[in-house]
Amino acid sequence: MSRTPASIHPSRREFLGATAGQIAGAAALAGLALPRVHAAGSDEIRIAVVGCGGRGGGAAVDALSVPGGETRVVALADVFADRAQIVKRSIEEQFKERVDVPDDRIFIGFEAYKQALDCLRPGDIALFATPPAFRAPMLAYAIEKGVHTFMEKPISVDGPSTRRMLDLARQADEKGVKVAVGLMCRHCDRRRELFQRLRDGEAGELIAFRGYREHDPVHNLDLAPGRGDMNEVLWQLKRFHNFLWASGGIFSDYCVHHIDEVAWMQGSWPVRADATGGRHYQGKINDQNFDSYAIEYTFADGAKFFYSSRVMKGCDKKFGVFGQGSKGAFTISGSGHSPAKSTIYTGQKSDKEHVLWAAEQPEPNPYRREWEHFVAAIIAGDAYNETVRGAEASMVTAMGRYAAHTGRPITYDEYLNSPDDLTAGVDALVDGGPSILVAGPDGTYPVPNPGKYKFEYRDSVTPGQS
Repeated sequence: MSRTPASIHPSRREFLGATAGQIAGAAALAGLALPRVHAAGSDEIRIAVVGCGGRGGGAAVDALSVPGGETRVVALADVFADRAQIVKRSIEEQFKERVDVPDDRIFIGFEAYKQALDCLRPGDIALFATPPAFRAPMLAYAIEKGVHTFMEKPISVDGPSTRRMLDLARQADEKGVKVAVGLMCRHCDRRRELFQRLRDGEAGELIAFRGYREHDPVHNLDLAPGRGDMNEVLWQLKRFHNFLWASGGIFSDYCVHHIDEVAWMQGSWPVRADATGGRHYQGKINDQNFDSYAIEYTFADGAKFFYSSRVMKGCDKKFGVFGQGSKGAFTISGSGHSPAKSTIYTGQKSDKEHVLWAAEQPEPNPYRREWEHFVAAIIAGDAYNETVRGAEASMVTAMGRYAAHTGRPITYDEYLNSPDDLTAGVDALVDGGPSILVAGPDGTYPVPNPGKYKFEYRDSVTPGQS
């Protein structure tokens, strides 16, 4: 798929203009009582939850918490039956009157998402919280059904999957399907105020950014002792963060919010990524992640964004994204995704004595705000499609991972047009069938070795890939 240079790299004016429109829309929605009119002619908006892990259950709670929206969960789908039952019990305990999921509307397997979406009407909502490898085929089916869609981040893991999402964005617009992407920081009221203050010049010219996501491993990254008798693709999906094809790895999944926040504040996507990284602790069976990543992103105007991700036990923990302006420093998010605690300082010292502006507390929950904005657009019939921004944020994040895994810099254009398709064949996976990535005779998987391979863990793409 080819795109014109202007559409790939919007000008700063275009980028900021689009964001300003989002801010204006949010301001109009703040405190707005949602009218009880559904686009399909009913007060009720039905939801099918596809992917019943922790994020799927959390997103379902956020969806059911929209005031006055009359959202109702009517179907669940996953490849693991126990996960679907856990989510059903959890949301029933909290929203008994807004959950209607009998056993015959719980679907299991690789075709389960189609069965769940078949329970919806045009104008209802599909909630996708599966590993991101499945975003494109699932969104394609939702568009075909005329079903609005909420997709958890990231929504692509490489150049080819990004191109597929960009094409689906166009198809969604043509059919009037509204799409939300779970980059909830852009829906944070306080970050939006920070954005406007930066546009107004309160920090001066934006020069550099830095960010950190450094913490203990959230799960065991050693694949030993292996899958045993379990089907290989199901075993990999239980550990989807360990495999690049399924998730883009921990860097893509963990770091996309921070990278999206900085690009938003800067007003453009980075045009180049240089990186280094490494594996410091050897497991018996290594997964496809590094333990540390250090990325230098460069924007078209020369501004820099230095980002560090480290997943190691016993090390110093650090989390947040920060900026330097010619007039002063600023904090985009200081200690977590919510609350952001955004701040602008009068100089380059980020301390209490130099605060120019600090975000009012408490902060509205951005996970809830993104659903309020999405449902309000559905009810009002307003245009709403976050697919392009979500795909570009996902791809720019993956650029950093790719540069670290290969040991070579990569540009936005080079990566968008890369032929290495990590998710090729995902739409053909079947229950009991083989995985996209198969272990070698010794039970190990190919891993990135910077400087060794043309791509992240191989030299050639599979015939038929894009």
